[in-house]
Amino acid sequence: VQLQASGGGLVQAGESLRLSCAASGSIFSYAMGWYRQAPGKQRELVASITSGGITNYADSVKNRFTISRDNAKNTMYLEMNSLKPEDTSIYYCNAKRWPLDSWGQGTLVTVSS
Repeated sequence: VQLQASGGGLVQAGESLRLSCAASGSIFSYAMGWYRQAPGKQRELVASITSGGITNYADSVKNRFTISRDNAKNTMYLEMNSLKPEDTSIYYCNAKRWPLDSWGQGTLVTVSS
């Protein structure tokens, strides 16, 4: 499955953004996730959602970010609220179904203070 992330942009601290990840095919059986990578840092998991809808979040985004999926639209979302400057990163979407591991191209989120 090919992934296309979108929705990034420049916002001020405290504002919100919603990222979308559109897949070229069915994501029904895939575990999905959002990762981010800031300049000079390693890529880190932000949030994940299993095929059954179980979610997991990095401590740094708990209670601010919400991951969701719409299997009918082959799309995953990341609702980001109360954004902070430290959330500035390139955000990548990922789909896993062994042995497949697909990545989107990334969308830049910049949060100004």
